[in-house]
Amino acid sequence: MIRVLVVDDQELVRAGLRGILRTEAGFDVVGECADGSEVIAAVESLTPDVVLMDVRMPLVDGVRATRDLRRRDGSPPVLALTTFDDDQVLAGMLRAGASGFVLKGVPAEDLHRAVRAIAEGGAWLDPAVTGRVLAIYRSAAPQRAGRDVGLDALTGREREVLTLIGQGKANAEIAAELFVSEGTVKTHINHLFTKLQLRDRAAAIVFAFDHDLAAPLPDRGNPQSPPSRWPPT
Repeated sequence: MIRVLVVDDQELVRAGLRGILRTEAGFDVVGECADGSEVIAAVESLTPDVVLMDVRMPLVDGVRATRDLRRRDGSPPVLALTTFDDDQVLAGMLRAGASGFVLKGVPAEDLHRAVRAIAEGGAWLDPAVTGRVLAIYRSAAPQRAGRDVGLDALTGREREVLTLIGQGKANAEIAAELFVSEGTVKTHINHLFTKLQLRDRAAAIVFAFDHDLAAPLPDRGNPQSPPSRWPPT
């Protein structure tokens, strides 16, 4: 059972999420918050596995709440909940430490997959807006002074794996492309996460994009472009 804390200032939205994240589907909504200012206390008392966080709230927004939460040791991962046109705020959520984002109004099955992926330590970047969000993230990021020394610590294979993660490949796809087992891929991922001090797959995707190892595929909104995928595993 995945324990979920729902954070949204709209009671109707919270009620809808409770209806989707049902016990029969393997979820337990252990608590709700109407503002980001309530999150840390709720996490400490309820110990959720995932925080489903709205990005826009009147007092303390999702960016600040996520940043404050991620500063705590052992804090649960955050899945941002947003609308289609919140690209700028979502870029801020990634900088604050969110493990991914999902659009409000997605089918229940997609929300289930997203929450499970985050609970298992993966990432979930909704393909409908990922390209735009990462472009904004990068444009607002400070210019790097030369090569990141962390890249030099990676082996050639670890760098390949990081590039494929940045391209949105799942572990099984990376294993097939590199002709290795999924277990070997997971070992490489653990090593590169440690060397680059990356907290999760979302951070690895951003790192790869930010260091010119990968670029997001075009959005689904362009009918001439193939659908982009940023899978959770």
